[in-house]
Amino acid sequence: MFGTSIPINLIKGSMILYYVDILGLDARVYGAVMVVYAIVDAVDNPVLGYLSDRTRTRWGRRRPWLVIGAPLLAAALIGFFSAPTSLDGLGLVIWFAVFAILCEALDSLLNANYGALLPELFPVESRRATANSLRQGCQLAALVISLALTPLLTTSVLGTEDTTEGFTRTAIIYGVLAAGVIVFMALGMKENPRYDATERPRFFSTWRTIVTNRRFWQIGIASACYGSAMALVLAGLQLYVRYSLGLPVANALYLQGIVIVISVGGLWAWTRVVRAKGAPWAWRAAFVVLALSFVPLYFATSLITAIGAGVLVGAGWSGMLATNDLIVARVLDEDAELHGVHREGLFLSAFGFFGRLNGVAVGVALASLATFFGYTSGDDPGARPDQAFRFYLCVYPFLLAGVGAVIARVITVPGEEDAAEPATAEPR
Repeated sequence: MFGTSIPINLIKGSMILYYVDILGLDARVYGAVMVVYAIVDAVDNPVLGYLSDRTRTRWGRRRPWLVIGAPLLAAALIGFFSAPTSLDGLGLVIWFAVFAILCEALDSLLNANYGALLPELFPVESRRATANSLRQGCQLAALVISLALTPLLTTSVLGTEDTTEGFTRTAIIYGVLAAGVIVFMALGMKENPRYDATERPRFFSTWRTIVTNRRFWQIGIASACYGSAMALVLAGLQLYVRYSLGLPVANALYLQGIVIVISVGGLWAWTRVVRAKGAPWAWRAAFVVLALSFVPLYFATSLITAIGAGVLVGAGWSGMLATNDLIVARVLDEDAELHGVHREGLFLSAFGFFGRLNGVAVGVALASLATFFGYTSGDDPGARPDQAFRFYLCVYPFLLAGVGAVIARVITVPGEEDAAEPATAEPR
């Protein structure tokens, strides 16, 4: 989790600053590329998960993909942040689109295989909750590097506020670190051998089962609301600091740092809530906390008040980290119990499509700033960039998390059915 988190969060946290604000890519073009990516991702995610589920090797089902995918993602990450400064117009758009899609596809490959291991290796929810908290803690440790430390490295230590060299150097360091960690851990990981003897899932029958499963859509859309809200925060925080707070980008270190520190402590607290009240109750409560946390962030006018609001954001975020994967894992458990086939890779890849809608949400939200506030790029920020990124970072995430909280409240999570309901009932 440490290794897989570093590349994708460097991309999410810095690509708007790098491509739009520094290199001058039009925000509306950025939004269009993200929509195209979502279409491509809708195709490649299920295929990657299907291939993972059907893999049978002496090294396991998931491990070969992790070992192969890690160095490829590292190379794509370096390419993403190595755009020639001479590029502009169509050339810049093509470079951005190719490497953005390549990085996200390789990230999907890694996470389809890595994510499937949680329900496979930890079938009991109490142990699963503990394992999930540990891996989310490792993710937060990675975020200290890939988010909190990055602004300082890219704009002060390894580069400057207005150049790109710092991003390229940072990408090289992070890519090598991430690939090394993923390969080392994958080689030492032991898969459950009994899954190798199970039936290989068929693509179209599995896909039909997934798309006709109401829980998949309900929980997937709720998860997309949470993921999109946090994607907006991660992508826009550096520009929020630059424009809304009027501070150098390097100060994002402190705001991101406090959110991550609070999230680390919150994981322990939310895991205790899961054990006491159950994953569904904790999931719904975390949604409400996350949505409400964006209200004080909107009214923050200084780094100190923004950090105070960040404490609440961290509390809500840690709750979602501690619970959301447990809710998704319940859907996978239910499917395996009903149909007798373990196809976690394809199921998680399908859920991954909702996660990849984050890119669309970020793109559309960014493009809307041109209409509402006149911000199109760093070269043409308009008259109100401060209000633009206050709106982007607070209002949009509040609305998304609020919708997710409502959905989570009205749907039924696997395991919550009436005790009288037959165990073999089809998923609703």
